[in-house]
Amino acid sequence: MLHPVGDLPARVYWRRRLVVLAVLSAILGGGVWLGFALLGGGDGDDAAASSSSGPVPVPALARVVPSPSAVATPEPPRIPAATGPEATAPAPAPAPAPGGPCTDEMIGLEVRAPGSAAVGSKPTFELAVVNVSAVPCVRPLDKGLQEIVMFDGAGNRVWGSNDCFPESSSDLRTLAPGEVVALPLVWGGLTSEPTCTAPRAAPAPGSYVLRGRLDTKVSPDASITLE
Repeated sequence: MLHPVGDLPARVYWRRRLVVLAVLSAILGGGVWLGFALLGGGDGDDAAASSSSGPVPVPALARVVPSPSAVATPEPPRIPAATGPEATAPAPAPAPAPGGPCTDEMIGLEVRAPGSAAVGSKPTFELAVVNVSAVPCVRPLDKGLQEIVMFDGAGNRVWGSNDCFPESSSDLRTLAPGEVVALPLVWGGLTSEPTCTAPRAAPAPGSYVLRGRLDTKVSPDASITLE
């Protein structure tokens, strides 16, 4: 085959062999290309088929246990804020029981005194107690619980009714609504202090203030002028 023999020149036979080899090579190359094309086209068709065949089936575990994002957490109920007078108004205080103790809020207290008195005289003052509640109540009016104190214009203590001659008594009173009880206290006209050891003297003429007390209840100030 490498040395063909024939009537024609040898180059003719070599040309024919080259042509045959070229044709065979073309046929083999085309077959290989066609095979690759068929394989690639099959993969593309499978991908297209898988993408257009519908939703992917959900795994069995996902059908049993829902995802956290799909579970709705219920919100706590909202309680509307109270508005209006009911939201700020304090609860009313319980009404006092009839016949119970007279608290400081249930009584009024004032000092009654003459507008003026002579220096060295012995004026009588009164401690007036009144039941300002709507029900009867009970209050101790013992002498040891009563006191009137005098102050000068600068606020210095001048005299106290319990300084030198304190008295004691037991006086439990039932006060009707609006009832007033006047408790008299006589001033000796001299100065004093709680221990009653300092020298006593008549205060100088001028304006003074009287303040009363019944146990824990304190009265407003009353004025008196010594002449």
